Amino acid sequence: MGPTPDLEAEAAPAVVEGVLPVRRRDRRGRGPRGPLIPATLPAFRSRAEQFDDLVLDAVDDLERTWERQLSGTEFAVEDVPPSDPAPWEDGGVPLGRCFPAEAGQPARVVVYRRPVELRAEDPEDLADLVHDVVVEQVAHLLARTPEEIDPHFEGR
Repeated sequence: MGPTPDLEAEAAPAVVEGVLPVRRRDRRGRGPRGPLIPATLPAFRSRAEQFDDLVLDAVDDLERTWERQLSGTEFAVEDVPPSDPAPWEDGGVPLGRCFPAEAGQPARVVVYRRPVELRAEDPEDLADLVHDVVVEQVAHLLARTPEEIDPHFEGR
């Protein structure tokens, strides 16, 4: 048995000639939703965006010294490496790769976010590891040792 017609009239919103009422609160009565974290807090940025910033910081440090040699080089971040390893990569998951310029394509350095994040113990260690990976890949690209690229290279 359904509700009485008087109760239905009370529950229905008042509609005046095709105009819907303006909703000031959501249906649960909690008010409109807003961002959970203000944009001014560090947690507002995703982990991927924060990782991109670490790579950019490492690249900026290197470009001060190696600007001429790195001109035109693209730096990228991918989540995980492809499943087909390069012939020289044996064992383990690569943290990054460099691709020399060829056939009209610029030289590229790629850092793999998830493997690097999994090896880092804390945010400070993550920043150091990202810097080391970028230095190693740039060293491979320029056919130099990591110590030549960055005298403060720690290696892992």
